[in-house]
Amino acid sequence: MGLADGALLWSSRPANHKPALKMDLGAIGPVNPLPFISPARVSIPVTVRAIKKASRSAARRRDGLLREPKKDLSRILRTEAAVLGVERKSGSGKHRNLWPRAVLEALDDAIANNRWESALKIFGLLRKQHWYTPKGQTYARLLMMLGKCRQPDMAASLFQVMLSEGFKPTLDVYTSLVGAYGYSGLLDKAFETLDEMKAISDYKPDVHTYTILISCCCKLHCFDQIPTLLTEMSYLGVECNVVTYNTIIDGYGKAGMLEEVEVSLSEMLESGSCLPDIFTMNSVIGTHGKRGKIDKMEDWYNEFQHMGIEPNVNTFNILIRSYGLAGLYEKMDTVLKFMEKRFFSPTVVTFNIIIDCFGRVGNIEKMEQFFRSMKYRGLKPNSVTYCSLVSGYSKSGLLEKIPLIIRQIENSDVILDTTFFNSVINAYGQAGDINIMEEMFSLMKEKKCIPDRITFATMILAYSKRGMVEAAQELKIEMHKMDEIFLGPV
Repeated sequence: MGLADGALLWSSRPANHKPALKMDLGAIGPVNPLPFISPARVSIPVTVRAIKKASRSAARRRDGLLREPKKDLSRILRTEAAVLGVERKSGSGKHRNLWPRAVLEALDDAIANNRWESALKIFGLLRKQHWYTPKGQTYARLLMMLGKCRQPDMAASLFQVMLSEGFKPTLDVYTSLVGAYGYSGLLDKAFETLDEMKAISDYKPDVHTYTILISCCCKLHCFDQIPTLLTEMSYLGVECNVVTYNTIIDGYGKAGMLEEVEVSLSEMLESGSCLPDIFTMNSVIGTHGKRGKIDKMEDWYNEFQHMGIEPNVNTFNILIRSYGLAGLYEKMDTVLKFMEKRFFSPTVVTFNIIIDCFGRVGNIEKMEQFFRSMKYRGLKPNSVTYCSLVSGYSKSGLLEKIPLIIRQIENSDVILDTTFFNSVINAYGQAGDINIMEEMFSLMKEKKCIPDRITFATMILAYSKRGMVEAAQELKIEMHKMDEIFLGPV
């Protein structure tokens, strides 16, 4: 019995073993792209009694939710006020006896939100307090944050400050410094730090250090460094763990290196100490599905089932996206019905994928149908949802529907972001409607959305196609000014 029948196949396991959820994807067989089956076919009938009961429950939840947002908003405002207050005090040398909890919470909030300038100011104020002694974990968190924010120079300065104050760096601190350099694109500095660690007996790099460096190599597409790092790990007696293998597999997969993905997976299995998990499964099937290798995706899906790995919602989302990109809409519907039958509720991501798939091929009726279905289920559309709708309308020449989308967003709590405005600007730019494109650009600035290179490139292309050379040149100058602000003088 295959997936087409909505079957749930249980593997024969010991009585105390949790059975694996199985779908035989290959049993569907090849199909031609067919009109998508309406979600109404898999909807659950609702009785009048159920509606009344749901209304009462909704009223109770609504009363509770009206209180909770106020509580959350109050907490957020207090936290923001604390951060700003501590920032102001950090500029003065008079505040040497502050309330510990306020300053520490402000630091945690600044680090968590990658506000590196605020975090460094608050940390500077903390170091002046008579009750505070910096810990290695705090330095490690700050260094990792600076890496995420692409601030390698600040990371190096912080590390030197730490050494000048006689603080003995820990393994976590060195590992974070490696990540700060690597994620900022300074791979040579990251390797220099690794060599420095190997020269000090107390700070030998561990599997976490090497995994972070391998992750940096993947992000920078320096795949030739990975075998060298793995050989070095083996020489030093550092064994790869599941995270290491998953990092390698995911990196190769995103680069489309399918052969290397399978080789790495084979090495993972042969190691005997690292068994694949759900992250491995999703990376492997996602890699093949994204490249249109549907048969290989289904083979690997079934293979992971035999290993006892159960799919999750992300797995089904990957299958739906892959089938959608391949035009296999009947299989998309089959996966959706299987999810419904086995109590895997579709998420916002699931609907975003489906809406995007139909928008890409100009099937506006289905796109809108699933958008309505999404809202009927109580799932709130987000910025990605609206970007997909705008893109779909643009490809079908239905620009008159875009203002309706903008009004919907303004009447909701969805925040208009740069990505959304890029979609709208691109839609009007491609249609040659320069006036509205410029109005959207002005609205973007009014909404405090910072234009990025995609924004400028889209508008420059639209101006160039219309022969508006002077307007295109002005935007190029503005784009270079923006680059200097964020990247420094070129």
